[in-house]
Formats: sequence, structure tokens, C-alpha cells
Amino acid sequence: MNDNPQISRSSQRVLWAGLSLGTIALVIGLIADPLRAWSSLFVNAYFLLTTCLAGVAFLALAAVSGARWHLPFRRIPELLIATVPIAACVMLVVIAWRFIQLMGDHSQTAHAASFWFKEAWLEPKFWLIRGVVCLAVWTLLALVMVRQGRRGPQRTITGGEKALAAVTLGVLAITITVAGVDWTMALEPEWFSTMWGVYQFAGMFQAGLAGMILLAIHSAGRNEQFQAVFQTNHLHDLARLLIGFSCFWMYIWFCQYMLIWYSNIPEETSYFMERARGAWGPVVIASLIMNWGIPFLVLLPRPAKRSVTVMKRVAVVVLIGRWLDLYVMVYPSTQGKTPAFAWTEVAGILCLLCGMPLAINSSHLRWRIVQHRTSDSRNSLSPNVRRQSSV
Repeated sequence: MNDNPQISRSSQRVLWAGLSLGTIALVIGLIADPLRAWSSLFVNAYFLLTTCLAGVAFLALAAVSGARWHLPFRRIPELLIATVPIAACVMLVVIAWRFIQLMGDHSQTAHAASFWFKEAWLEPKFWLIRGVVCLAVWTLLALVMVRQGRRGPQRTITGGEKALAAVTLGVLAITITVAGVDWTMALEPEWFSTMWGVYQFAGMFQAGLAGMILLAIHSAGRNEQFQAVFQTNHLHDLARLLIGFSCFWMYIWFCQYMLIWYSNIPEETSYFMERARGAWGPVVIASLIMNWGIPFLVLLPRPAKRSVTVMKRVAVVVLIGRWLDLYVMVYPSTQGKTPAFAWTEVAGILCLLCGMPLAINSSHLRWRIVQHRTSDSRNSLSPNVRRQSSV
């Protein structure tokens, strides 16, 4: 990969203008309606962080399994990984603001907690320490993985690298669960689910795959060197992973819902009762359709998995579905029974849409993510192939 940025200077100026406008709007929102502005900021910051963190999980899983098929486009997940420190800094600001809110309203945790352990676990200072530790661990893992990638292509994964990857997966499993419980489930302290951690991972990894697909297609269209090695078979494999994890996400969602519905314990049913009724019902259905229905039905045919046009559209739908999923997690807890979508939410989305490309581009320039070469360029995603739906 060359050292030229992936975004033109004129596009960068537009993105910076949009990011500045969205940030100003959110600052005004934090003054006018702090909880709503925080909710918008959190949903988009968490979306950015978890999508980038999926790159760490992807390369760790590949190393543990001894996979080599991803080496030609390894720089794509590396771009997401290199963006983790930036996303972690943004999330640090978000949880610090939430800490200030919690310190100003002790009843929000103490009164709502159903027993002493929850009250102790959600103590604001302890809550903040856990959040900072999670962000620091993710940043460290990302830096280590990016530095490994700078050594160049590796056809043989050493035993030490496999061991490190296995440890990384274990650490991710713990920290993603802790962060998911602290930052989303704790918004309703009386509610709990033992499947929340794996549900967070499923959504994170699904969105990460969609992000990698869009990045790979974008890079293939702008970089001839990458275009020569990113094969249609790679796109096909990523599509199969995407449809697989869409089904996995739906499986976890249904299992969680079914078990809670069957047991019918008031402390567990409150979460879904609030979201399944009234105005939130259509939003939940839209989330299910975008996260599972569309990817599953559209990507079943083999030609669809090898079509650049189809894959771009499905990846965008999945990312929108992931945002809706986070929106459904957070907003009923902070804004009540009616979905809220106005200028505050638009400002948060504007910051995400403008800030994410800038963060990824900045990570590319900072780390000089190198292209991993391969001598096999058959079925590369050439311009002729991009105009076809199958090869």
C-alpha cells in the first residue's frame, strides 16, 4: 500500500467541516439536554469502538485457527485495529461524562439496584475504573497487533503468536462482557441477562465484518496493488462469514428473548416489555430485518456473495442495523417509551459518518499499514469483475 491517504484533501475538508458541525451541536445538546445528548454520543462512540475492535477479534481468531486465506487483505482489519486507540479516547470522554452524571445522581444506581452486589458493582468510581481498564487493555492489544503486522506477511504463525492470540480472545471475552454490562445493561440496573456478553460480541463482530467488506471494496477501487491481490474468492469468504454471523446474532437474540419470555420473571421481562410494545416495536422489527432478514435472504445465492454491488449494499444495511440495535439498547432506558430522533441524534450520526473515515485515514497515515503481498492474483477484483455479479 502506498503512503497516499485514502481520502482526498477536498473530501477531508468536507469531513472535518461535518465533524465540527456535529460536535458543536452535541456540545449545545449537552447543555440543553445532557442525558439525551449523552445517549446520542454514546451510541455512536460505542458503534465506532466495537466495529474497530472486531478487527482484533478477527485476526486473533485467524491466528488461533492457523488460517492464511486472509493474508492478502490483512491490512483491512489492521486499519480497523489501528483506529482502536482513537475510538478508545472518544469513549473515555463519553464514560467520563457519564461518571459526572452518576456522581450527581446517586439514586440512579443505588435506589434501582435490587440487591447489595449490584449497588456495590455500579458504584460510580468503581464503574469508571473498570471502563478505563477495558479501554486501556483494548488499546494495548490493538497496538501489539498492529506492530506485529508491520513485520510483513507471515505464512507461518509461530506458537508464541498463537498463544498470544488465544490470550487476546480470552481477554476480549471478559472485557467486552464487562463493558457491555456496565455501559448498556446497567442503564436499567434492575434488569439482567446472562447472555448479554455473547450478544454484544455477536453484534460487534457482525458489524466489523460489514466494515471490513466496505473497506476492502473501497481500497480495491482506489489502489491497484490491493486490487491485484484481493480476489473475488476473498469477497465470497467474507460474505459467508457475514451471513453466518448474521444468523449467529439472530440465534443469540432469539435465545435471549425466548428464555426470558418462558421464565417470565419480572426482573428479566422488563427490558423486552418496554421495547416490544408501542412505538418501539417497529424499531425492534426493523433492527431484526436489517441485522438478519436482509443479509440472510439476499446472500443465500452464490452470485450475490461474489457481487461487489450487492455486498456493498448488504454491508451498509448491516451497519445501519447495528446502529439501530444499539439505539434500541440505550434510548428506551434513557428517553422513555417514545423513540427520540431529532437534531441531537442527527448530530451524533454526523459525527460518526465524518469522524470514522477521518480516524481510519489518520490511522493509515500514522502506522503506514503495509500491503501484504501474494503471488496469486487469480480472480482479483479487477474492474471487469466488479461489473459482474459472479465469476
